[in-house]
Amino acid sequence: MSTGSSPGLPPRAAAWRVLHDIRHEVPFDRALERALTGLPDPDKRLTHELAAGVLRHRTPLDQAIAPYVTGGVGGVRDDLLDILRLGAYQLLYLERVPRHAAVDTAVTLGRRIAGARVGGFINAVLRKVAEQEPVADQRDSLDALSVEYSHPAWLVARWLARFGPAETEHLLQANNTRPPLIIQPARWNRDALIAGLEQQRIAWRPAPYDAGLVVEGTRPRELPGFASGSCYVQDPAQALVVRYCDLPAGSRLFDACAAPGGKAIAFSQRAGLVAAGDLRPARARRLRENLDRATSGPAAVVVADAGVPAVRPLDAVLLDAPCLGTGAFARHPDARWRVSETALAALAAQGGRLLRGLAEVVRPGGLLFFSTCSLEPEENEVQIEAFLASDARFRREPSSTVPPELLTQAGDLMLLPHRHGTDGAYAARLRRVA
Repeated sequence: MSTGSSPGLPPRAAAWRVLHDIRHEVPFDRALERALTGLPDPDKRLTHELAAGVLRHRTPLDQAIAPYVTGGVGGVRDDLLDILRLGAYQLLYLERVPRHAAVDTAVTLGRRIAGARVGGFINAVLRKVAEQEPVADQRDSLDALSVEYSHPAWLVARWLARFGPAETEHLLQANNTRPPLIIQPARWNRDALIAGLEQQRIAWRPAPYDAGLVVEGTRPRELPGFASGSCYVQDPAQALVVRYCDLPAGSRLFDACAAPGGKAIAFSQRAGLVAAGDLRPARARRLRENLDRATSGPAAVVVADAGVPAVRPLDAVLLDAPCLGTGAFARHPDARWRVSETALAALAAQGGRLLRGLAEVVRPGGLLFFSTCSLEPEENEVQIEAFLASDARFRREPSSTVPPELLTQAGDLMLLPHRHGTDGAYAARLRRVA
């Protein structure tokens, strides 16, 4: 699709490509990386905001569009519906974008993608959307919360039962907030990394719980020393998981589901050896690239199924279990549209199988670490309780390396976006005693 020289069109076209790729099961971060190629920085920022904004607010956007489309949004082709969503998002959420620019660029984009005849349709729908009155505030109901914050109703219902109305709304708000760029020191120490940022006049501040540095106004590859491994991108939640695990210095660690490699990089600063595994060759190649760039100690990549561990018993094993990812919705706004109750049950069962299998490659006296980026009990504490009930060789051995307010009553790590200002994450630290 050619965007020509129409003012303002390239970032809208790029955002549409992101939404198109996501519909074809490309993860958000990979779709965004593809779409940003060749764009100047202001257009990159607008592309990111438009694509992520549509994903975070899809339900209210569809409700705003539906009255002006015969048969509702279900009768509109997916490619045209994404154009309407992009236009409606600008009209309803971005005050700095003039209304005529939102409508005119959507019309031009529609004509280039689907032909001249759709221009009048897009123009008519979006001009009606622009005239809408604000929707009355009805936040006290499940349906209203689900619609306003664009989350699946079944998930909102779970959170309401667990957290109550006020805290659930704060969680939904956190999920709809664009997360900042946060980096962790790698081959440079923290002081050297800060000095490099200040030399380049890049604004920074400490991340929550001093778990990294929040940087502003730049992209990772523009950071000082990034190409040679000065730092890596990682949310404080994952840095706190590594801190909580408290790996003894010199330990040999198997990171069973390691891609893209942030935890393996962090562990390499203390480990005697990190063996980082992933089942899929493409992810293993990306893992290898990241480890080559930023690890501080010996590290190897293993292409292997975590369910059939390809290592002998080691000092420590980490299972960063496949999960719904409900703790990382802010960072992956497309993920909320992929989750289901069926998937929750299936992933919980898979996590249990992997945990039981990996327990066999922890040496007596060694450590088994379990983590997720999920908020759901079935994938977290319920999983650990079931495992401990079935395997008497292991017991909990929490560490004291994180603040007490981040720990559950049982001593596991539990991070919540709306309480702690990080992604959501869970971790348990288990010792093999026999």
